[in-house]
Amino acid sequence: MDSRQLKWVYLTVLALVWGSSFILIKKGLVGLTAIQLGSLRIIFAAVFLLLVGFKSLAKIPQRQWKYIALTSLFGTFTPAYLFAIAETQIDSSITAILNSLTPLNTLVIGAVIFGIQFQRRQIFGVFIGLIGCLLLVFNGALSHPEQNYYYAILVVIASLCYAINVNLIKRYLPDLSSLSITTGNFAVLLIPSIVILSFTGFGEVMHDEKVQNSILYIIILGVVGTGIANVLFFKLIQMSSPVFATSVTYLIPIVAFFWGFLDNESLTPIQLLGAFIVLIGVYLSAKK
Repeated sequence: MDSRQLKWVYLTVLALVWGSSFILIKKGLVGLTAIQLGSLRIIFAAVFLLLVGFKSLAKIPQRQWKYIALTSLFGTFTPAYLFAIAETQIDSSITAILNSLTPLNTLVIGAVIFGIQFQRRQIFGVFIGLIGCLLLVFNGALSHPEQNYYYAILVVIASLCYAINVNLIKRYLPDLSSLSITTGNFAVLLIPSIVILSFTGFGEVMHDEKVQNSILYIIILGVVGTGIANVLFFKLIQMSSPVFATSVTYLIPIVAFFWGFLDNESLTPIQLLGAFIVLIGVYLSAKK
């Protein structure tokens, strides 16, 4: 399979995995606080990656560790907590929708800060996808006035972090393997996450049955939805472009809607229309 076909396979797998992450966060919050959830997500992912990718750390040149630290901050650490906090107030499917702002932010940051050139069709595709995203968001706000949509700002900030992250990887870490980047990220984050978790009172509640059930969801989220998915994502960035790679966030809401529907989150015809428009945007932004 050549790289043109493989990048679409990676995009599809990531959409399925990350689209399922939002419902896992929702289930995890049943027994955990947002800070506990964010910390455990990073810790489980870090332990898994260090077990399978510890040797890859030796391939990271000393001069590139500063970029590894930066990508860990923007690509994992900050979003892990912001998404968890946001979902204490808004639906998992709405959080996934707002995450679709990432390609637009990647385009703007890439062009303004990193000087990356984009084709006119890609720019048009990103804006088409944004229109679909706005349809989904505004209709969701009208359908659920009881939810505190100020927390949606946290998701927007997380999408900005992702946009900075993919541009950093494309510019400064193109020659490192995806496993080296991912393992390096979580090696940097492991100790800070343990320290943060220790201040949340987790040790006093970890034997509660409800907490233990939530931990199982976060193990899946940490190992599959964070550890393995990040390896695939960094590989996708390296073999394509930042805009194409972050187009996965256009597909994520479709998967998140499915899980949200099964969990009694509402889905309106206008949201379905918005999802279709989003898919058109993905096609246009990715087409050469």
